[in-house]
Formats: sequence, structure tokens, C-alpha cells
Amino acid sequence: MRVTICIGSACHLKGSREIIAQLQNLVREKHLEEQVDLNGSFCSGNCVNGVCVTVDGQIYSLKPEDTKEFFDKEILGRL
Repeated sequence: MRVTICIGSACHLKGSREIIAQLQNLVREKHLEEQVDLNGSFCSGNCVNGVCVTVDGQIYSLKPEDTKEFFDKEILGRL
């Protein structure tokens, strides 16, 4: 599964660095390194909303405080 987190200016200011750190920790904790490919990219074109996170081509808007719930639902829920 490919998960891409926007690290462009707007998303950086909205907490993309914190989301990346949380996702890295969650992937490591669940031993999913072989199944989840975390990537960064610049502008996903949805700057108005939260941090853009794309999972297998579907874009989500995320806030740092929603990361764990997002991980459980959208990442673990697909594996």
C-alpha cells in the first residue's frame, strides 16, 4: 500500500511533519514496513483543507490529532 503525505508549504504549516512521524511510528509498531510504503510529495492540490494524505490514489485531509484514527481506519482497515 502506498501512502503519500504532502510536505508542501501549506501542509507543512498544518502539521505534515508531525503526521509523518506518527505514521512512521504506527507502521513500525505494527511491523508493517513491508506492506506500507510511506512517501512524501509536494503539493497535492488540496491546500485549503488539512494535510493531504493519499492512500492508493484516494486523497484525504488530515490533522495531526486525527492521525491514529486515520491509520486504524484507512490503513489497517485496508490490509
